[in-house]
Amino acid sequence: MKAALWYNQKDIRIEDIPEPVIQPGTVKIEVKWAGICGTDLHEYLAGPIFIPKETPHPLTNEVAPVVLGHEYAGVVTEVGEGVEHLAVGDRVCVEPIYACGKCPQCKAGRYNECPNLGFHGLAGGGGGFSEYTVFDAEKVFKIPDEMTFEQGALVEPTAVAVHAVRQSKLKAGDRIAVFGAGPIGLLTVLAAKAGGASEIYVVELSEERKQIARELGVTAVIDPRETDAVQEINRLTNGGVDIAFEVTGVDVVLNNAIESTVYGGQTVIVSVWEGKANILPNMLVLAEREIKGILAYRDIFPAVIKLISSGQIPAEKLITKKIKLDDLVEEGFEALVREKNHVKILIQPN
Repeated sequence: MKAALWYNQKDIRIEDIPEPVIQPGTVKIEVKWAGICGTDLHEYLAGPIFIPKETPHPLTNEVAPVVLGHEYAGVVTEVGEGVEHLAVGDRVCVEPIYACGKCPQCKAGRYNECPNLGFHGLAGGGGGFSEYTVFDAEKVFKIPDEMTFEQGALVEPTAVAVHAVRQSKLKAGDRIAVFGAGPIGLLTVLAAKAGGASEIYVVELSEERKQIARELGVTAVIDPRETDAVQEINRLTNGGVDIAFEVTGVDVVLNNAIESTVYGGQTVIVSVWEGKANILPNMLVLAEREIKGILAYRDIFPAVIKLISSGQIPAEKLITKKIKLDDLVEEGFEALVREKNHVKILIQPN
């Protein structure tokens, strides 16, 4: 079967590899659609970040090259011994987390904080950028007939946004700012709307992404090249937002996000960072602000599936391009680097 394997920075190869073999407690899935994640792009440009290159991952025992792709949906084609809640022909999406199940965080139910955390499609064990993949049946969820496979492929990134909003202090009626209108930033907009945010301010450079934010019904879109984002948010809100979501991984943006909040406000860091950030602690201390980091999601996929299938979170509006697996590098990763108009690119492996 065809699959996309990460070998190194800017070295992703489409190769023919053996089809994965079913194991007890797992299911085999024919992948219909898979999405390119911002994390995949980070791995392409600056990895390894989550990908094990020198030392095998403790839960998969694999090192690069590994099959990429952790946002995907498909059809169950084989069911392993002991699996009772899934059957051949089921339409599914996957929560692609590996966790040890033994550490204090896992035992407390916070498995996304596991010290050995890994992701199917990054840590080994296969992935969604392939014709078929095999994964733990307990992390595979049915999607309803009214949900398309394209929508199914967006459940994973939407789960990141919904988790970010759930872990924030957002209350119905609060005002928020989202710094960065990429896929996760725009999904955070939708999740915050579903969570009761009364005003949503988006800070973004890309004209195309700004337009999508407007179409999603945000209160205002701010281009930091045209005006000081912090001053503009303070002017529009008469003092700042209750919560800012930082979704860029850029130092100056994190500082702006913090400064855009009211005294006692909160900044939630949703992005994965390639380097260090510098902040002035007094921005927090003198205003009793706080920063919270979030990673991935936990116990949330059934709720996210309902939010998308019901239309409460129209995640499919973020799809800007669909390509074949053979075109992944040039029309996928390189397109995301050179063309800032794209939001979510989906890949069809078969």
